[in-house]
Amino acid sequence: MNLEITEEPITAAVGLAHIPIAFQVESVLDLSPRDGGLGGLILSERRLDIPYVKDYDTLEGEGPTQWSERFDVSNWGLIVARSDGALVGGAVVAFNTEGISMLEGRRDLAVLWDIRVSPEARGRGIGSALFRAVEAWAEARGCEQLKIETQNINVPACRFYAKQGCELGAIDRFAYQGLADEVQLFWYKTLSAPAS
Repeated sequence: MNLEITEEPITAAVGLAHIPIAFQVESVLDLSPRDGGLGGLILSERRLDIPYVKDYDTLEGEGPTQWSERFDVSNWGLIVARSDGALVGGAVVAFNTEGISMLEGRRDLAVLWDIRVSPEARGRGIGSALFRAVEAWAEARGCEQLKIETQNINVPACRFYAKQGCELGAIDRFAYQGLADEVQLFWYKTLSAPAS
């Protein structure tokens, strides 16, 4: 496999819509509060009797074709992966954008907004290569941290971010109205200190 990782204009992000982000939910991370929450939360993996497919691109207003309509993407980056010239993956990183609460009003924080790899190309290190490129993109803009949102129903993503050196930094059990079974998880990765 001849893999090429490059940055492209953010306007090309609509092309990511052709790469499915859907995943099979076979297990979830259940949260149990210890001592009413004062003792923290315990995460434990539970296998599902009936797996299902989750596809966030099908939610109204979500997905690559909607981002430029909903947000000012002028400070966002697009990193793509091509294998023998064919698009097999991509990652979008948000930075210095008004109205994006995940950026916490910080100019030293970037958010991995989206990362996806074609189903037939998964498991070949493409996601890790994209993640490293996102880190480099954020570091080049003086960011000290990278933040990633995922959910307790995406156990493979949680394992992936932990493998990339991220730490689970925040949990919001009540973030998703209408999705009572989903818990919001925020992962953080400390980046190399900017050159002074």
